[in-house]
Amino acid sequence: MADNLTTNDKTVLFVSSAGGHLSQLLQLEPWWKHHQRHWVTFDLADAHSKLSDEPVTFAHYPTTRNIPNMFRNAGLAFKVLRRLKPDVVISNGAGVAFPFFVVARALRIPTVYVEVYDRINSATLTGKLCKPFTTEFLVQWPEQAEIYEGSKLVGALY
Repeated sequence: MADNLTTNDKTVLFVSSAGGHLSQLLQLEPWWKHHQRHWVTFDLADAHSKLSDEPVTFAHYPTTRNIPNMFRNAGLAFKVLRRLKPDVVISNGAGVAFPFFVVARALRIPTVYVEVYDRINSATLTGKLCKPFTTEFLVQWPEQAEIYEGSKLVGALY
C-alpha cells in the first residue's frame, strides 16, 4: 500500500461486493486490523457473517449494469465519504466500487484498486471503469500488469 498508509492512525473505507470480493479483502486483515475501518458491501447473509464485528454500510444491490442503483450508490458514496472522511478507499470490485471511486476522486480522497485474483488474462469491467479514478492500481498476476498500464504487481493476496 502507499507509504503514507503505514502508520496506525488511518481510516480505511473498504468497498466491495459480497461473496468472493469481500472474502479477498478480508485476506488483508494482517494489514487492516491496525487501522480504523468501515466497510461498504451488500446486505447479504455472507456479509453479515463475515463482518459481524465490523462497522458496515449496506449499498444498493444489484449493481451489475444497473444504472438506477449506480446513481443511488453515488449518493450513498457522497454521504459516507463526507461523514467518515477516510484516508483511503480500497476496493477490488465489483460494480459498487465505481461510484465510490468517482466521488472519492472528486473529494480528493486517495483510492486503491486491487484487481481480483481470478481474472488473469482479461480486464474486468469494474477495473476498466475504476482505473481512471484510482490513485494506485494493484494487480496480483504478471499477466494483469500487462493489461493495466501503470499498475503495480503485488502478487497473490490469498
